Amino acid sequence: MKKASHTAPPSPLEAHLGFWLRCVSNHVSARFQQQLEAQGVTVTEWVALRTLWDAPETSHAQLIAALGMTKGAASKLVSRLEDKGLAERRFAPGNTRDQSLALTRSGRALVPRLAAVADANDAHFFGHLGVQARQDLMRTLQALVQQHQFKTPPTA
Repeated sequence: MKKASHTAPPSPLEAHLGFWLRCVSNHVSARFQQQLEAQGVTVTEWVALRTLWDAPETSHAQLIAALGMTKGAASKLVSRLEDKGLAERRFAPGNTRDQSLALTRSGRALVPRLAAVADANDAHFFGHLGVQARQDLMRTLQALVQQHQFKTPPTA
């Protein structure tokens, strides 16, 4: 005769913080992705554009590091931004290997509009929370990122 096992039943999904975090994240991200696509860009392109906004000229290596992408993926991304007229590669005089990346005039004009989309998306999901609750949530999430040393921004 087998001995009866007295293990506790598994905890329900709803008992896990990760479940709720993923639920919120999926909805926030999906809505933002739809809104960006209506503007003709992807989330990854938005992150790259916002990264390029902060530095007038950025090296390919700096963009790769900021986005946590492979060299090939970053090169394809830059090509897409060039094709859309939002970014350009600039080469050092006499050296076609030494290139930097910069936003075009169209890219610089688009970033503030996309930032407003991001702000509106945040307001849609978190605007009902008081200022203190939003600040607390932000600090908590930032503390988790720091604790676990997450380096790459969410691009998908």
